[in-house]
Amino acid sequence: MLVATSTALGPYRVAPGDLLAFLAAKATGATSPLPVSAETVILQIRLPRVFAATAVGAALAAAGAAYQSLFRNPLVSPDILGVSSGAAFGAVVGIYLSLPVLAIEAASFAGGLAAVIIVYAIAAAIRGRDAVLILVLAGVVIGALFGAGVGLLKYLADPYNQLPAITFWLLGSLAAANLRDLTSLLPAVAIGLIPLALLRWRIDVMTLGDEEATALGVDTRVLRIVVISAATLMTSAAVAASGIIGWVGLVVPHLARLVVGPAFTRLLPVSVLFGACYLLAVDTVARTVGTVELPLGVLTAALGTPVFLWLLAFSRRAAWS
Repeated sequence: MLVATSTALGPYRVAPGDLLAFLAAKATGATSPLPVSAETVILQIRLPRVFAATAVGAALAAAGAAYQSLFRNPLVSPDILGVSSGAAFGAVVGIYLSLPVLAIEAASFAGGLAAVIIVYAIAAAIRGRDAVLILVLAGVVIGALFGAGVGLLKYLADPYNQLPAITFWLLGSLAAANLRDLTSLLPAVAIGLIPLALLRWRIDVMTLGDEEATALGVDTRVLRIVVISAATLMTSAAVAASGIIGWVGLVVPHLARLVVGPAFTRLLPVSVLFGACYLLAVDTVARTVGTVELPLGVLTAALGTPVFLWLLAFSRRAAWS
């Protein structure tokens, strides 16, 4: 229902009945009841954007749930290891160099992966302390460093062409989503979700702590690398496709945890479903609430702040780990 509603709404509105008739005609090979212009809007603009919104929302929510369970910390979000900042820096470099769209997305993805590699290298070099704590602190530091790089490039960018493009991208948007974006986004999200689904029982064991998990036969080091790599892959792909969209990976797992509890075996699928529906609903509001489309990053922050404060008020009722 939400997918149909989002597809029908927009500056070029399509009646729900006409939309269903059009989809039925496409499925059966019958003549379409809609004009060519409406078909173009639905097939080339609306549906790619709907699929992109659901994929990005699912990816960010799944990554947030994985990070929160792995680090046993409800305040962890997908950018905890500097992934979002690194991906943003890569994309800004591409925009600053006037690279084509595909190259900008590749640079964004490479930046996110580079951030995680640097963070892990720092954590590996500093031994004798809490590995999780060092990993998180290194992520904060590297994220701040990449953020400074973004600020520097914004300062150096052409204020008439490059700076507006950088600013618009950093605010987050799916306005430019197309079928080509889906060919890189959907496989990356699927590749990231598969290991999380297969290892969901072991991730549950990790919530007991490293010593207990090791005693139960779980290789915590390898599992942590696999989970972080999968979550990073999904986050980088989402950032490359949509820009910086915050709060989804932080708030949605909390909502899912209130519904099904902290067990990752139940938390992962519910977080994926909630994240896809949440971002699709927010994106629909962003492009229909006014004459000018609102940035997704701004809207998710405006909605996420009061929701998160409400969740904090009921945090004692939720078992975080």
